[in-house]
Amino acid sequence: MSKQQRREQVLKVAGDEFAAKGLHGTSAETIAQRAGITQAYVFRLFGTKKRLFIDAVDAAFERTRLAMLAAAGGLTGLEALAAMGLEYDAMLADRTTLLLQLQAFAASGEEDVRVAVRTSFGRLWESVAATTGLDPVTVKTFLAYGMLLNTGAALDIAEVDQDWARQARTRIQPGLFTHINTETNR
Repeated sequence: MSKQQRREQVLKVAGDEFAAKGLHGTSAETIAQRAGITQAYVFRLFGTKKRLFIDAVDAAFERTRLAMLAAAGGLTGLEALAAMGLEYDAMLADRTTLLLQLQAFAASGEEDVRVAVRTSFGRLWESVAATTGLDPVTVKTFLAYGMLLNTGAALDIAEVDQDWARQARTRIQPGLFTHINTETNR
């Protein structure tokens, strides 16, 4: 493999491990073993385990961002938001990406992780805002629903047969955001 191919392979393996066990629960040795390389080579590629974690987190946010932008295509406004929402709903099947994002928030007690996660989340926010052209409250509401969906996916509430879980699984219908406008959200 080329260095770039190996780097991508290690990022994938690391993403799986970090999603399951977090920054501090995952060892570089386990990542190296799963990737079929030495731990020294992992460090040669990424420098530190924390740098590898940050790169894996950034890749997870970037997958989300690019998928939502692709779904919006040339749409703007609520139509773009609806298309992004449908794509996000489909992305819920990728628990690794969602869990990795949640692990990133959990590890944000460390300043360098927090700064990196802010940057990744900020890029996602700015992409949604720029693509849709919608006001900040609408963007905030949309992303807040996304966080709730992430939480539901992490908790695997699709498997829970209780009222609260059924209520949390309800899907957002088109038109949800039509009541939000600049007059009601100053």
